[in-house]
Amino acid sequence: MANDVKVAIIGAGQAGLATSWYLKQAGVEHVVLEAGRVAETWRTRRWDSFCLVTPNWSVKLPGATYAGPHPDGFMSLTELIDYFQRWADSFHAPIEKATVDELEHYNGRFRLRTGDRELLAETVVVASGAYQKAHLPSGAGSLPSGVFQLLAEDYSNPASLPTGGVLIVGSGQTGSQLAEELHEAGRQVFVACGRCPWAPRRLGGKDIVWWAVETGFFDRTVDVLPSPAARLVGNILTTGHGGGHDLHLRTLRDIGVELLGHFEGADGDVLRFADDLAASTDFSDARLRDLWKWIENYCAKTGYPLPEFDWPEPLRIPTRTSISVAGDGIRTVIWTSGYRPSYGWVKVPVFDDMGWPVTRDGASDVPGLYFAGVHWMRKMKSAILYGVGEDAQLVANHIIENRI
Repeated sequence: MANDVKVAIIGAGQAGLATSWYLKQAGVEHVVLEAGRVAETWRTRRWDSFCLVTPNWSVKLPGATYAGPHPDGFMSLTELIDYFQRWADSFHAPIEKATVDELEHYNGRFRLRTGDRELLAETVVVASGAYQKAHLPSGAGSLPSGVFQLLAEDYSNPASLPTGGVLIVGSGQTGSQLAEELHEAGRQVFVACGRCPWAPRRLGGKDIVWWAVETGFFDRTVDVLPSPAARLVGNILTTGHGGGHDLHLRTLRDIGVELLGHFEGADGDVLRFADDLAASTDFSDARLRDLWKWIENYCAKTGYPLPEFDWPEPLRIPTRTSISVAGDGIRTVIWTSGYRPSYGWVKVPVFDDMGWPVTRDGASDVPGLYFAGVHWMRKMKSAILYGVGEDAQLVANHIIENRI
């Protein structure tokens, strides 16, 4: 027998909880459906030494803006999970454990199938995460059988891997951090590089996130992107480890990590890579220059001193286009090649050709169906801890204004 609810929020991560917080303040009856625990993705898709890449002061969740003793620090995974749990407990978020297997439009409402149970909801907010399905590049299935493979979300620590060298496919925030950690653990590390923006950790005594906030860079809207595929470009490369420091392809090269072009596939024992490292680093440098224009405009407008910065020379180093599993001692391959949207369980036609939900301020064209926490849904900051609350408030306000 189906149960009726006014509003169902799917997911108890930052987007779902932020939406729930706003609805709770307005007295709107709702339920948050979560397959696991509060912040389950943070709990299960991060490695042991994970910490935030953005400083603590940038955690701007509704009802839970960071006010601790280390605003310029970077919360560890344990600290962050505790933070989420305390936040959910503080406003008694109405969380129910349920895995939503299917969502469909049904007689003007929405039917949610959760195992052997059905829910009928007048309004649904899909907040199932910004990064949903790990992407594997073409050629991933060609690796020799003796090589241990895992997704980045399944990596725990260096000791959990077989001894020997490690190839990391992907050079975004996760790939770069794992490369640094494994190198520091004494492993020989190879990185098959993609195209990701980078920036120095600090400029003029300010964290790069401060500059992204103050200049309005984080507030760029999705319509400024050159193509829909640009939403898949990774976040700015840097790290919060050790109090925060620069981390990008040049720093990895400097510590002894071998950089390669993007992974093309394997022929038996031989792994092949494109000869495109220079093009990838040029792309990354160009994205830093995009950010620098925002910094220059901000300083010119406000009179704030323009920070000094020594621009690096283009990265031009000899690279190999093939390596040998046996000859180079590679025992493990870690796939860190990004994520793609995965909404196959949502049986409502509100998605574009790439699988992203089509919305306006979180509202789809189907009345009563909303999305929150989607990467680049409205702005660059839509899915991050600094900006997710803004989108959640718009969604909640729309629900409040249109409820019967």
